[in-house]
Amino acid sequence: MENETQNYNVYGAYFAPLRSSDGVKMLVDALDSADLAVIPEHWLSYTSPPASAHTALALLYSFFTAAALIGNGLVIFIFATSKCLRTSSNLLILNLAIFDFIMMAKAPIFIYNSAMRGFATGALGCQIFSVMGSYSGIGASMTNACIAYDRHSTITRPLDGRLSRGKALLMIACVWIYATPWALMPLFNVWGRFVPEGYLTSCTFDYLSNSFDTKLFVGCIFTCSYLFPMCFIIYFYSGIVKQVFAHEAALREQAKKMNVESLRSNQNASAESAEIRIAKAALTVCFLFVASWTPYGVMSLIGAFGDQQLLTPGVTMIPAVACKTVACIDPWVYAISHPKYRQELQRRMPWLQIREPNDNASTGTSNTTNSTAPAATA
Repeated sequence: MENETQNYNVYGAYFAPLRSSDGVKMLVDALDSADLAVIPEHWLSYTSPPASAHTALALLYSFFTAAALIGNGLVIFIFATSKCLRTSSNLLILNLAIFDFIMMAKAPIFIYNSAMRGFATGALGCQIFSVMGSYSGIGASMTNACIAYDRHSTITRPLDGRLSRGKALLMIACVWIYATPWALMPLFNVWGRFVPEGYLTSCTFDYLSNSFDTKLFVGCIFTCSYLFPMCFIIYFYSGIVKQVFAHEAALREQAKKMNVESLRSNQNASAESAEIRIAKAALTVCFLFVASWTPYGVMSLIGAFGDQQLLTPGVTMIPAVACKTVACIDPWVYAISHPKYRQELQRRMPWLQIREPNDNASTGTSNTTNSTAPAATA
């Protein structure tokens, strides 16, 4: 670490004449040797962004933080305290809300750094920010994969595919265990490290150091935390679509043989409406994960294996904002699309004026047909 610190001190000395002679304020101004030691060399040549950029990001993150903490806090409170929502499938939703909550609980570090125009919280703040980000990002990705598996199992095997409580808890435990190495190895410099990025107001794993270890780490974490869950999500939801089309085709064929327009009763149609709403909610959440984390995954690959000159401080802040967006949107997707959750919100907070119909067909605990009841519990 001494050599690394000395190297960065050399860079600091090199940029000092540039500041004094040209009046150019660099991104690493006012940082001591300890702070410079944890900043990738890539960022040392960039000038400081305008104060308005920091202010705009601080305001944006403040809005995201309020929306995410309130929204996910409501999801955690309602799902954890409502007996009718304490189903095995909903444990996965609760776990996702916890990860989303953690994702934005670290945002005050970013907001403070932005207010102070730089790396104000230092190495300690960077490590805390990164550990929380690793757990929440990787945990949310694997939880989305588990939710996709639950929906697939419930819909394609309605008689015996319902998730048991023990299995749901085991899946949640595995998700936390799976995320732990990727959060702790960079923290203790076992493999990889956590470093500032962009305007030096946020932190993540190092994807810019030109070493074999860094490239291997980026490739592995990209595969394990992005490719694996995305492949699971695509596989399970494509299976759901295939099953739904096959089921609908079978119903139409049977109705044709019986010379009737439809085999569905009004009650089953209402129940299916609730099922479709919940399936759409789960699919939307998983789509948001893919859409919000893809830019960050691509950026890390460019940093490790591509042209790093494409990654300016301003450019790298865009994927960072995108991956925070999903933590804000997830709880509101369920607030809009989950019938039973809306009913509980309506009962506990009538001033929200949600107006969700309270009927057996829209609940996750109603005893409708075998093909619809399990799917209405997510």
